[in-house]
Amino acid sequence: MTTTLTRIIKGRTRDLGGFEVKRVLPAPGHRMVGPFIFFDQMGPARFEPGHGIDVRPHPHIGLATVTYLFDGALGHRDSLGVEQVIRPGDVNWMTAGRGVVHSERTPPEEREAGHDMFGIQTWVALPEDKQDMEPAFFHHGADSLPRFTRDGIDYVLILGTAWDETSPVEVFSPIVYLHGEAPAGSTSRIDLEHEEVSIYLVTGDISIDGQSLVPGEMAVLEPGASAELSAKADSRIMISGGAPLGPRLIDWNLVSTDQAHIDQARQDWAMAAETNFPETGRFTLPPHEHEHIPLPAKPG
Repeated sequence: MTTTLTRIIKGRTRDLGGFEVKRVLPAPGHRMVGPFIFFDQMGPARFEPGHGIDVRPHPHIGLATVTYLFDGALGHRDSLGVEQVIRPGDVNWMTAGRGVVHSERTPPEEREAGHDMFGIQTWVALPEDKQDMEPAFFHHGADSLPRFTRDGIDYVLILGTAWDETSPVEVFSPIVYLHGEAPAGSTSRIDLEHEEVSIYLVTGDISIDGQSLVPGEMAVLEPGASAELSAKADSRIMISGGAPLGPRLIDWNLVSTDQAHIDQARQDWAMAAETNFPETGRFTLPPHEHEHIPLPAKPG
């Protein structure tokens, strides 16, 4: 197969008040890779005692959120009643479907002591016939995920299938999501059986078919292509992709193939806030939460 790159996407850094996030997807002119519609690198960051992350409750529809940490801890609460702390190597998979509300906050122990934070957050678009499915949440401990070594690179399979391995996380379309640790001097052929594949460099120094990447860049392969990865230094990579699902609309935290679904979700969130989030409504607050993120202005 022809070995080429579609493009290299450079993450755009945003400072959230002493905490940097690199937004990689969606990128101008390249909104998705397979079903991945959102890709953010959180940190690395150091929080001093008494400080931490506080993402107030907000809604999602039409997607699954995936949180994976290299360092630190993050507390998840959602309107299904789930409270779960995620730590390095674990996977939190939240299927929003027709609608769910969640918050993310630094756990009390880490907030009191001070802690580091470093990880990746992604959104996976749901197939059109699953967009309105019932919401659900699943936590998978680090020990439950497949680990293997290939061409000297140590991999953890987070989602989907890769090289005859399968993750236990339930997914709804062909997908691959890998965390790799590549030692300096290693060379590997990335020849996954997925139509769309990208390679993101978290730390280190690698080249893809001779094209150098710096941390915060994602190399997107031509559909169906394979590539040679060479590590010039000890490097951490994330491989993501799968079968394309077709275009999606994104408005705030809402994803759909139909603008009417997004408009309705916006109205329902605004109404829930106005009526103090009644338990019988579409959007309710997670347990022990009394705040929310207000509905932003509609994109122009």
